[in-house]
Amino acid sequence: MRIGIDVGGTKIDAIILGDDTGVRKRVRRETVSGPDGVLCGIRAVVDDLLDGHDPAAQQVTHVGVGIPGVVDGARGMVMHAVNLDIHELDLASILAAALGTRVTVDNDVNAAATGAAHLIGGAAPLGYLNLGTGLAAGVVVDGHVWRGSRGGAGEIGHIPADPNGYACLCGQRGCLETVASGTALAKLWPSTSVLPAVDLFDAADRGDARARQVRGVLVHGVASAVRLLLLSTDVEDVVIGGGLSNLGERLLEPVRGVFVDWSARSPFLASLGIVDRVQLLPPGVPAAAVGAALL
Repeated sequence: MRIGIDVGGTKIDAIILGDDTGVRKRVRRETVSGPDGVLCGIRAVVDDLLDGHDPAAQQVTHVGVGIPGVVDGARGMVMHAVNLDIHELDLASILAAALGTRVTVDNDVNAAATGAAHLIGGAAPLGYLNLGTGLAAGVVVDGHVWRGSRGGAGEIGHIPADPNGYACLCGQRGCLETVASGTALAKLWPSTSVLPAVDLFDAADRGDARARQVRGVLVHGVASAVRLLLLSTDVEDVVIGGGLSNLGERLLEPVRGVFVDWSARSPFLASLGIVDRVQLLPPGVPAAAVGAALL
């Protein structure tokens, strides 16, 4: 069996994946930032999954970890994981020595894309759009994530869409991430709500003019990201995941409405059938942890 671990900014989500690729057990713990905190947290969720038993004794053949930041998958090295306060960490080697089993490490969005492709099924190429704190994508072809020549494939959040738009933390201006991400939402709709996206959509539904304008910017940004993925990779489907996907149909319906409007004005887009090529990741599905186990 395999263990898959998704290290996020606030939580560590871990699963046991059986030989039949079904999820046998799932545990969560709060994330503690810093190299030591992350390493201790990963070791703790493995202990929770295995009830304190040694991984080798439980016939664990592989541990996969999905983690934010720049990841050298060949070495299992994590770099510039800013949200976790990690500058550089030789994660795979340290964990392999501690756990006594093979360890693979990859970027969290790549892991989620792999998991989404497995959970949804089908052999056609798939695009995964992660709407979290930032905006990024993964493309899965024949069951494998396409990383590009330097590992930058899928960083569509930093493609400028509006030269007169908002400044982006990457140093450019008008990037998609500045209008379609949790960070964008926090800037455009400051809220004390535990669920700021829900707060925005509720206010828009009540007729708040500012909320309706911000919701329109967000929805248009998500639609633009999906269109970019479809036109640049021609995957069969785009699956939307990440925190903002929890809005469900409240997000997907207006995004499809944008596609309908675009298609009405563009025979080219209409011919591609983009309205029917986007879907949401089912709620509560541990796609990143499953994908990590399959790395």
